[in-house]
Amino acid sequence: MGLEPQKYYILTPSPQVEETCLVLKQGESFAVFNRYGDIPALSLGQRGIYHEGTRFVSQLEFCLCNTRPFFLSSSVSENNLFLVVDLTNPDMLVDESQFLPRGSLHILRSKFLYEGGYYERIKIQNFAPFPITLPFSFTFAADFADIFEVRGTKRKTKGEFLKGILDKNKVVLRYKGLDGILRQTTFKFSLQPDELSLNKAQFYISINPKETVSLFLTISCQVGESISKFTYKDAFIKTQQQLKELKKQTPRIWSSNEQFNAWLKRSLSDIFMMLTETPFGLYPYAGIPWFSTVFGRDGIITALECLWLNPFIARGVLSYLAATQAKTTIPEKDAEPGKIIHEIRKGEMAATGEIPFGQYYGSVDATPLFLILAGSYYERTRDKEFIESIWPNIELALKWIDEYGDLDGDGFVEYLPSPNGLVNKGWKDSHESVFHTDGTLAKGPIALVEVQAYVYAAKRKTAYLALILGKEKLAVSLWQEAERLKERFEKVFWCDEINCYALALDGEKRPCKVRTSNAGHCLFAEIADPKHAAQMAQLFLERHFFSGWGIRTVSSQEVSYNPLSYHNGSVWPHDNAIIAYGLSRYGLKEGVLKIMEGLFDASMFFPFHRVPELFCGLPHRPHEGPTHYPVACNPQSWAAAAVFLLLQACLGLHYEGKKVYFYYPVLPPFLEEVYIKNLTIYNTSLDLYFKRYENDVVINVMRKNKDIEVFILK
Repeated sequence: MGLEPQKYYILTPSPQVEETCLVLKQGESFAVFNRYGDIPALSLGQRGIYHEGTRFVSQLEFCLCNTRPFFLSSSVSENNLFLVVDLTNPDMLVDESQFLPRGSLHILRSKFLYEGGYYERIKIQNFAPFPITLPFSFTFAADFADIFEVRGTKRKTKGEFLKGILDKNKVVLRYKGLDGILRQTTFKFSLQPDELSLNKAQFYISINPKETVSLFLTISCQVGESISKFTYKDAFIKTQQQLKELKKQTPRIWSSNEQFNAWLKRSLSDIFMMLTETPFGLYPYAGIPWFSTVFGRDGIITALECLWLNPFIARGVLSYLAATQAKTTIPEKDAEPGKIIHEIRKGEMAATGEIPFGQYYGSVDATPLFLILAGSYYERTRDKEFIESIWPNIELALKWIDEYGDLDGDGFVEYLPSPNGLVNKGWKDSHESVFHTDGTLAKGPIALVEVQAYVYAAKRKTAYLALILGKEKLAVSLWQEAERLKERFEKVFWCDEINCYALALDGEKRPCKVRTSNAGHCLFAEIADPKHAAQMAQLFLERHFFSGWGIRTVSSQEVSYNPLSYHNGSVWPHDNAIIAYGLSRYGLKEGVLKIMEGLFDASMFFPFHRVPELFCGLPHRPHEGPTHYPVACNPQSWAAAAVFLLLQACLGLHYEGKKVYFYYPVLPPFLEEVYIKNLTIYNTSLDLYFKRYENDVVINVMRKNKDIEVFILK
């Protein structure tokens, strides 16, 4: 008898392999197209134009003379702002007497998103030596599906599709959801169609030789009263201005390796794309298509990965999470006073309560990670005023750890599965991700290994903040609590028989003695005993753990290992970057270089050098790339940011006020030189140049303010 799909599982019922998807995102909107720039009606999958958790466009297909044009090329611009598609005509009869050879027309589609609007310009240029009159059309539809419907969640009933509105050059499709909100999709054409219906606009145009005809299509996604009112030109200018401001805040990094530069550029562009302006500052939405919204854990880890590069991201994340921190106990939302948000959804199903994720607090690790980010942000910026502003939230988070996180008073933070929410509440939140050596699933309350490590680091970071704010008594108390946790953690979690920390303790306090990447986060948090850290560093590089592309989430020697699964044997870039950073903190640079090389090699096989959320953990096969995971988010914020934490791990970069430290800097063989320009510290910046000589790295400070001190420890 087969297993039933778990709640909120992302279904992939069809074995059909979809074409490469091209993605755009801006603000609360994102769009997924095929290589033609179309959203086909058949085999929809994830394609569409989405806004605030709803698919507002489920079909958008361009046809020439009632047929699909020939594909020439398509790409998303390096800065992720625009999608450009080049098409031409096939051999065709325009009418009974006129034959048009293929390649006579150039069709250029340029499109982008801005503030709930989709903007497209279609340019058709005639290279035939004679005038042409031909038809072209757009076919369109709006299913107003909630993102969870697209993922595969079945609904008992839906809202009401209202009668559409036809105007001279405009079509409005309307839907009133079960949440009582009216959602509308408006299709507006700059030219009046010759024929217009509720699902198709037909045009007949005459083009002379070498002449160009242009048409603008604007699609507005309207929730309630909101609607996008920009012209193509105005929206185009505003998108560029926003990106320009982000670039001004971020240093430029480049190297002697063009492939590595491509990975860096794409990753930074993806982070910029995923950053969304909120009332509390910029927040990196998690991933497209399934998680294009606020996730507490994802936002924190992305901010930590980028902290040395751009601390403004961390400030926005901390501000948002402080503002949405739980203040009361709401069992159906897993909310408890002081707890940090897991995710926030804006779609119809969240508003009606069909899913619990409207404002959901299921993460057990987001709260200690919030404290780690606050402490790390201060170390990077010395922004005491901001820390003072969120200090009540910091105190409330500490209180949650002690009063709500420790369910049975044993000194460890645990969780129980939620009836309508998540079963597992760490970063590996799939239902089968916590298990014993024989493969049986652990029963709660469950104390995850990495969560205890995060709590240790959180209390140490917060102790330092307390000291800065003149709260000496609290600082001493937190340091003592952290040391007691570390001592007990070593006794309970370390397993000599596997040379690794246990994955978790189950409800009977039995350790899950399986080798997983979770234990590597203990290095990141620096709770691991140095001897045990060295043992794990060796373990992670053994063939059963290291696939050749990266460290698997689960060793291939474990019963539950499955390289094609989401969490039980796959490779996650952010997970690898966190482990690499931890190895660096212990001076174990061999593993850092190995991870960097593996993920760099993998990046060259993914389209646009865009490393996805995860990929399969199958072993590295010579002359072949890594195996894709079918429903991975791509782009995904913490995967995009992984390269920056990896680079920080290689360089051993650490900040202490106006002092910049490089602990045992190393560079992998494929990087001879690295340049960092305009690295901000306080209100000034510095330029750095790194040169590798065999096993050594020379650092030249090209420019700096006299108040900034740079230290290199080898």
